[in-house]
Amino acid sequence: MRRRRVLVVVAAAAAMWGAGPLAAPGGGDAWAVAAARGAAVRAAGSWGRAIAVPGLGALNRGHFAVVISVSCASAGTCAAGGLYRDRHGHGHGFVVSERNGRWGHAIEVPGLAALDQGAQAQVISVSCASAGSCAAGGFYRDSDGHAQGFVVSERNGRWGHAIEVTGPGTLNAGGDAGVNSVSCAAAGSCAAGGFYLDGDGHRQGFVVSERNGVWGQAIEVPGLGTLNAGGLARVWSVSCASAGNCAAGGDYAAGHGPVRGFVVSEKNGVWGQAIEVPGLGTLNAGGLARVFSVSCPSAGNCAAGGFYRDRHQHDLGFVVSERNGVWGQAIKVPGIRDLNRGGNASVFSVSCPSAGN
Repeated sequence: MRRRRVLVVVAAAAAMWGAGPLAAPGGGDAWAVAAARGAAVRAAGSWGRAIAVPGLGALNRGHFAVVISVSCASAGTCAAGGLYRDRHGHGHGFVVSERNGRWGHAIEVPGLAALDQGAQAQVISVSCASAGSCAAGGFYRDSDGHAQGFVVSERNGRWGHAIEVTGPGTLNAGGDAGVNSVSCAAAGSCAAGGFYLDGDGHRQGFVVSERNGVWGQAIEVPGLGTLNAGGLARVWSVSCASAGNCAAGGDYAAGHGPVRGFVVSEKNGVWGQAIEVPGLGTLNAGGLARVFSVSCPSAGNCAAGGFYRDRHQHDLGFVVSERNGVWGQAIKVPGIRDLNRGGNASVFSVSCPSAGN
């Protein structure tokens, strides 16, 4: 069978649809590659030609690989991560770094194979604070088949060993956890968020911080347990403006009925209480809302976006802003109803270069 090369850019984490491995579209034999080459963005703003991720072909004997996340600290200095399958069809997480405009060779995340006894690992999110200083996170399956979250850090251009995200007691007693998002404000100062399954079978959202190059213990998002009466909460996005000043967003189930979107802010290294996105409850008459993306250009100044379901059961995109540490009211994306004739819209990504922009 001839090997097919398919260009794939995945904008949303595979974990968005559960902790299982990303499935090949149509179940086909696909060798999916995606990366911008060294001169991808030139001074004139033109895009270069896409290239196969260097070295990934040698790893990808199962003929299915995907880049899931890319992050750039400066021009020509980036990192990317995702998954590939070996000749046995087992999933593995990889990372690859670009330096001085040239992409190096992809490598399996160091130490991840030893953790990933279930052979279903993925890198879901990558974030770079400065050249050669990045972090990544995702999930793997242990020897009991349970999904566990992991993080891994790059320092001075060298990737360290992946470690399991751990928390006090039996945080992930239900054996289903993963990191959905990583954000690094400075070298050795990052945060990550995701989900875990507690002993009662309830899905909860967590955050975990790296300080001075050392990852701490994960904690349940403060206040989210009270909101999450229905036992279905997840952190989808984390963004850090500076060390110890971040924000996160996601969703939770309020009892047996509606799913709602939440935001939570960290100030000076202390996470505050999660709140339902102000104003979203009024918009969310259809009982399904979610925060997909958060971006913070400075401490206490962020933006977030996602979707809600209106009373006609149409999905519509929303945005909401935080100014000086206070979250404002969510609004429907202006003009989206005119565009969205089919009644299905969402904001998947938000990015802010400065406060209010």
